Amino acid sequence: MDHPPTTLLYHEDMFNLQSTATLLSSFLGDDGRHVLILDSTVFHPQGGGQPSDTGFITDVSSSRFNFIVQDVRSRNAVVYHYGVFEKPAEDLEGGVQVVLSVDESKRKLYSRLHSAGHLLDVCLPKVGLSHLKPGKAYHFPDGPWVEYEGKVPQAELQSKMQELELEANNLISRGMKVSVAVYPYEEASMLCGGALPEYIPKGSTPRIVKLGDFPGCPCGGTHVSNVSDLVNVKVTQMKTKKGVTKVYYTIGS
Repeated sequence: MDHPPTTLLYHEDMFNLQSTATLLSSFLGDDGRHVLILDSTVFHPQGGGQPSDTGFITDVSSSRFNFIVQDVRSRNAVVYHYGVFEKPAEDLEGGVQVVLSVDESKRKLYSRLHSAGHLLDVCLPKVGLSHLKPGKAYHFPDGPWVEYEGKVPQAELQSKMQELELEANNLISRGMKVSVAVYPYEEASMLCGGALPEYIPKGSTPRIVKLGDFPGCPCGGTHVSNVSDLVNVKVTQMKTKKGVTKVYYTIGS
C-alpha cells in the first residue's frame, strides 16, 4: 500500500514531545511486531547517526488502545512506528485520531549526544585540524563517535585529543545558541561555508544546524538549544587508520 510522505513535526519544533495525528494503516511487520503509519509524527526515526525515539501512541480517548513505540524507521519519506500493543486493539482501521508521546529523557540524551558531535566538528579548525572533513557519525549512548576523512600523525593524537576536548569545553562554558531551520538551497550553501555536500539536491530546501556563528551543516536530527546544555564533553579516544580519523567522546550528565 502506498502512503504519502509523513510530516515530520520535530523538524518544526524539536522540543515538542507530544502531538496528535491520523492513523493511516496498521499491520504486522515481518519481525512479528506491529507497525503504525500516521500522517504526521513527532517521533524521530533512526538515521543520521541518531537513535530512534521511543514512547507511546494511544487513541485520543486513551481507552481503545495503547501502543508502545519501540523503534521508528523511515523509508521513502514514510515513517514506520514499530512496537507492541499494551492494550489490544481490535479492528483498528485508518482514520483513527491518535496521541503521540515521546520518551523525554531519551530524546534529551540523544539530542545532547548529537549536538556534541557537531560541536567537535566546529572545534577542529581551532586545534589545527581543519583538513579533517566530517563523514559518518554514531550518536548512540553506547560509545558515540564522529569520523573524518583525513589523517592525524600518530605522535600528535594524544595532544590533539586534549586540545579538542579543551576547546569544546571552553565553548560549552561560554554558551552558544544552536539554531536549526530550513533554507533555500543557495542560502543554505552560504551558511555552510559556500558549498553543500553532493548528496543535497540542487534546488532543494535543506535543513541546516548552526552552532553560534560557526558554519552550519545539513542535518535532520534533534539538538539542544544551547551548547551549555551539554555540561561537558570528554574526548576518550582518537585514532587514525587508512586515511580516516575517528574521535570517540562522552558527555556529562
